[in-house]
Amino acid sequence: VQLQAYGGGLVQAGGYLRLSCAASGRTFSSGSMSWFRQAPGKEREFVGAISWSGKITYYADSVKGRFTISRDTAKNTVSLQMNRLAPEDTAVYYCAARTSIMAITSTQYDYWGQGTQVTVSS
Repeated sequence: VQLQAYGGGLVQAGGYLRLSCAASGRTFSSGSMSWFRQAPGKEREFVGAISWSGKITYYADSVKGRFTISRDTAKNTVSLQMNRLAPEDTAVYYCAARTSIMAITSTQYDYWGQGTQVTVSS
């Protein structure tokens, strides 16, 4: 499975961005997809996850109420709508996939996209 993330950029605090991740190659009928982020000098952290059906989502407390994950099953993509962005959201954002239920630890994911930079200026 190949994952391609895109949509990052530079935005002012309070603004919004939408990231997308397209999956291609080997497909599977169940599993979950997630977004992680990694700021300079910090460990990769969980942002949010969505079930393969798109019906169940789970978010880190730091983004709950501001970020929304959605999934287009027909296009095999997952998106991350990020609203009310703050400087502390600045990081490289990665999409990830696994063939099992949602997980919040990066080591539990089998497939990763290349990452897209999000920079929020104050």
